[in-house]
Amino acid sequence: MTSIGRTQLETALRALGELLATRGLHYDVVLIGDGNLILRELVTRPTTKDLDLLGSWTATGVEPMRPMPEQLHTAVLDVALAYGLANDWINFGPEALLDLGLPAGFLGRLERRDYGGLVTWLAGRFDMICFKLYAAADQGPRSRHLQDLEELAPDPDELLTAARWSLTHDPSPGYRSALVETLRRLGVGDADVRLG
Repeated sequence: MTSIGRTQLETALRALGELLATRGLHYDVVLIGDGNLILRELVTRPTTKDLDLLGSWTATGVEPMRPMPEQLHTAVLDVALAYGLANDWINFGPEALLDLGLPAGFLGRLERRDYGGLVTWLAGRFDMICFKLYAAADQGPRSRHLQDLEELAPDPDELLTAARWSLTHDPSPGYRSALVETLRRLGVGDADVRLG
């Protein structure tokens, strides 16, 4: 899969928005993941493989969008072909995030970007800390998620709040143990006690 930089992501999103507009279509989508970090310039890592689509934005929440609407999927494929991108340069992020609940206040931290027939809502820094901590504890200390988390530079309170949220998604003893170890690596030495 081809790596995509911020400028190329912006160009592709503009092209997608223009294409949708010419076809009389409009979508509001919520993006998370590494592409979100790069678009918001929250990390210095220059490229990603894709954009993770969480769902459809509404004023009251994020609605599931799987499978991707056929007309949107066709436009994504058309842009991929025109710009030499992988067919799944926009794909779905972890479904369980919607099933089990987003961090409190998620909607209020979204950043809106307009691209004609496409409006993207980019997840906020704190929400990305939650998602990255969850992934880092799940995938281990050598994962890119831990590196991203270190670059986001969360303070201990942010980490503990994110940890408590992640435990609502996986309350198993094995996950909690990995989470405590991840927090220790990030400088929260008494995480087991502070998590309660």
